[in-house]
Amino acid sequence: MESAVEELMPRLLPVGDCDLPEDFDPTVPPRTPQEYLRRVQLEAAQCPDVVVAQIDPKKLRKKQTVSVSISGCQPAPEGYSPSLKWQQQQVANFSAVRQNVNKHRNHWRSQHLDSNVTMPKSEDEEGWKKFCLGERLYSEIDTFSDNENLGIDYIKMGFPPLLSIVSRMNQATVTSVLEHLINWFGEKKFTPELGRWLYALLACLEKPLLPEAHSLIRQLARRCSEVRILEENRNEEQISALNLMICLVSRYFDQHDLADEPS
Repeated sequence: MESAVEELMPRLLPVGDCDLPEDFDPTVPPRTPQEYLRRVQLEAAQCPDVVVAQIDPKKLRKKQTVSVSISGCQPAPEGYSPSLKWQQQQVANFSAVRQNVNKHRNHWRSQHLDSNVTMPKSEDEEGWKKFCLGERLYSEIDTFSDNENLGIDYIKMGFPPLLSIVSRMNQATVTSVLEHLINWFGEKKFTPELGRWLYALLACLEKPLLPEAHSLIRQLARRCSEVRILEENRNEEQISALNLMICLVSRYFDQHDLADEPS
């Protein structure tokens, strides 16, 4: 049996005959290379040929969740699939926006931010959600107090994606904030505030895409298609915004397998 095992598993470090002292004790630390290799042999010989895992059947009875991710987007509701001409126009508009952002980035980066604008750190997910969406939307508060009509409270309403803000973001920050907002969108509804920020961040995303950005925008397009198909009121403005996100991801960033079939 031992010779058969050796034929299937040849020795990487063969140990020849060696003179070991009569008082050789395999339980004490080896003193020579020969003693070390001999000790490895003795330990391997004591291992069983077959090992059976001990599994508790009670744990297998518990409800288990399996996440399945589809590769493509769900088709648009009947009558709401965007035309190819519309998609091409959106890509052209988006390309022009990106060129303007790149052209004037240094100018806007040099502009002073208002004293009430404090950009969170890149990894501060909760901070960015509140910054972009506002404490009101973040906390899901639907009512206003009487003094809120005196002016816009950006802390409560969220800061818009001003060029003076997004121009200060490097690619790592753009990707991180995009991830934070997509995580939010994974459990919440689509809102105009979210849409504006997603559009602005996509406009700042450099090509060729980094792997993490590539995965994020595909996740965004699939999520938009899921929300779109569940849109009960068939709000045309809402569906158009979701169509736009899918269009930019698929047509501009070359994720063609996610593209809507023209109506």
